[in-house]
Amino acid sequence: MIKAVIFDCDGVLVDSEVIAHEVEIAVLAEIGLTYDSHDFITRFMGRSDAEFFRLLDADSRARLGRPILDEIRGPMKERYAKEIATRLADVDGALAAIRACRLPKAVASSSTVRGLDTKLRKVGHWDHFAPHIYSAEHVTHSKPAPDLFLLAAKALDVAPQNCLVIEDSVNGVTAGIAAGMRVWGFGGGGHMTERLTARLTEAGAERIVANWAEAEALFAEL
Repeated sequence: MIKAVIFDCDGVLVDSEVIAHEVEIAVLAEIGLTYDSHDFITRFMGRSDAEFFRLLDADSRARLGRPILDEIRGPMKERYAKEIATRLADVDGALAAIRACRLPKAVASSSTVRGLDTKLRKVGHWDHFAPHIYSAEHVTHSKPAPDLFLLAAKALDVAPQNCLVIEDSVNGVTAGIAAGMRVWGFGGGGHMTERLTARLTEAGAERIVANWAEAEALFAEL
C-alpha cells in the first residue's frame, strides 16, 4: 500500500532540465567539448553537481587532454541563474497534482539545497513540501544510490516499500528501485523525448505517466 509520495524536482516539478541542458551544452561547446543532446542527457541527467563535474573533468582530460572545470563552472552558474530567473516555470499541471496528493510527500532531488530553495519558491511549490525537501547535499552517496530516497522515507516515517517515487531520469529510477520503493517514470518535462521516456521503462519503472493530469487521476486511486 502506498502511504507516501516522493517527487524528484528538476524536470518533474519544475521545468528546469531543458534550461540546464541548453546552458551546459553551449558552455562546453565553447571550450571544445561537444556532445549530442540525447547522449548528454542520458549520461548526466539526475546526477549531483559533484558527480556531474567529476564526469566532465574525466571527459575533458580524455578528449581534450586538459582539465576544464575552472573554465566552465563560472559561466555555467551565471548563465543558468540568469535563465532560471527569467524562464523557469513549473511543469504544466504540477501544482494541481501536488494539491490532489493527500498522502505525506517529499522532494528528493540531486539539486543543491540552495537550488531547490530558489526553484521551488519561485514556482510556488515550497510550502506544499516543507520541511520535507531533501538535496543530494544531505547524503554521502547521491542518485543512482538509494540514500536520498531512504532519507526522505525515514523523515516521513514511512517504510520504503510503502513509498512511491516519481522520476524522470534513469539514475532516479535506479535509486528508487534500489531503495525498495515503487517507481513511476514521468514523461511530462520539456526536455523529455520518446527515447528518454522509453529508457525509464527499461530501467524498471513500473509505469510511465505522460503528464500531471494523468498522475493526478492516479493519485485519487492511491
